[in-house]
Amino acid sequence: MSHLVDPVRQKEINEVVWRACDTFRGVIDPANYKDYILVMLFVKYLSDFRKDRLESLSEQFGNNAEMIQRRLQRERFIVPEHATFDALYSARDADNIGERINHALDEIEEANKAKLSGVFRAVDFNSEPILGETKERNRRLKHLLEDFASLDLRPSRIGSIDIIGNCYLYLISNFASDAGKKGGEFYTPNDVARLLARLVAPKSGDRICDPACGSGGLLIEAFNLVPDGNCSVYGQEVNGGTLALAKMNMFLHGIDNARLEWCDTLNNPKLIQDDRLMRFNVVIANPPFSLDKWGAEHASEDKFNRFWRGIPPKSKGDWAFITNMVETALEGEGRVGVIAPHGVLFRGGSEGVIRRKMIEENLLKAVIGLPQKLFFGTGIPAAILVFDKGKTAKDVLFIDASQEFIAGTKQNRLGNEQIRKIVQVFESFETVAKYAYRAPFKQVEENDFNLNIPRYVDRLDDERTVDLEALHSEINDLEKKLTEVRHTIQVHLQRLES
Repeated sequence: MSHLVDPVRQKEINEVVWRACDTFRGVIDPANYKDYILVMLFVKYLSDFRKDRLESLSEQFGNNAEMIQRRLQRERFIVPEHATFDALYSARDADNIGERINHALDEIEEANKAKLSGVFRAVDFNSEPILGETKERNRRLKHLLEDFASLDLRPSRIGSIDIIGNCYLYLISNFASDAGKKGGEFYTPNDVARLLARLVAPKSGDRICDPACGSGGLLIEAFNLVPDGNCSVYGQEVNGGTLALAKMNMFLHGIDNARLEWCDTLNNPKLIQDDRLMRFNVVIANPPFSLDKWGAEHASEDKFNRFWRGIPPKSKGDWAFITNMVETALEGEGRVGVIAPHGVLFRGGSEGVIRRKMIEENLLKAVIGLPQKLFFGTGIPAAILVFDKGKTAKDVLFIDASQEFIAGTKQNRLGNEQIRKIVQVFESFETVAKYAYRAPFKQVEENDFNLNIPRYVDRLDDERTVDLEALHSEINDLEKKLTEVRHTIQVHLQRLES
């Protein structure tokens, strides 16, 4: 659950930790050094939490070491004494400090198997290729330990656990910004995550899943919307290092019941129950846009029969992820929210067939166009598609929110007002002039199930005279030409590969 936090203290901690990144910045790629910074922040927090509890228990039980140790073993997590940050800091001048840190991480993981299994597998503090030869490596690690030593993360000082969890999110977002597209692959900006979570409206008792969970931001936003915290969280992620970030992120936000699996969602899903795909009340994701080589060649043999509506093209995995999400939503009540490129709205071929079938099944509830430059590594605008397996009305709501945002130099963002407006219009499910349009099924059918938002939402001023029929005809021609160009490129690529 979300808690109120001290914004001044939050800012102070964020800035201190971000400055600690200077030890690596400019020497090591951000996509690599993020692991070292985030892991060390994690260890420092666990150690300071332990220190706080130890002081409290010592006041309570005096010199009764046995009772104190017994109580420490019953805490939410266990940090062996010689694996604490203070123990590592004391050894900061050791020739084998990288080895010592690795050993401490192994001990922490071993002591918390149920919650932290595999969390540190992707980071090696003794790596010569990444951290340099022994002398340089030791110098960097000593500086890193000294940077973090100035932070006091004891709960008695900082209060809510969300402060450290929010710091984690702050760092991840900054790493995404530093690393560009590579970093952005595992991060959905907080404002977009908050919007998507509100659109699927998780409630008490729900099972919530993100099949491409990255560092876990979407799942955290969804969890925070359940007032009593009575929900279960699931995720799948193909990148082992990113999954480790997600597990630490969940842990720091107090989400102890999360089940996060390291797997390829489309080709080898691991959220299985009784030899079937698990079903969820809420499924949300920001999957990789237009993923190439996603596994189309094996999709017809999928043992879970997910792709019965059609197999998306091998160079565009968007509808493969969407199909998987819809198939794992509970019948009669499951809600699905997915961020996707605009191409999913109008591309033809097998994608057009899948899109048509889902609309005919009355699964698609809304299409929401977002502003450009919201995501790290790409300036292109994206859309949110909301599916609802409990939907009754056959109409589809189109919202054009592309023009309302808070402008930034590198990134635009959605403010509270923009998010509130989108959610209110979505919940009202009614037409709003120049912003939203409730399209009858018949109209979508007449448009050949093309969901391109300008076909439905007219943002043009009333004073301007526009031949809408000619405009739609022009859009059709352009889309047809675009499809032909893509086909030609695909043919040439196939020839080059053969």
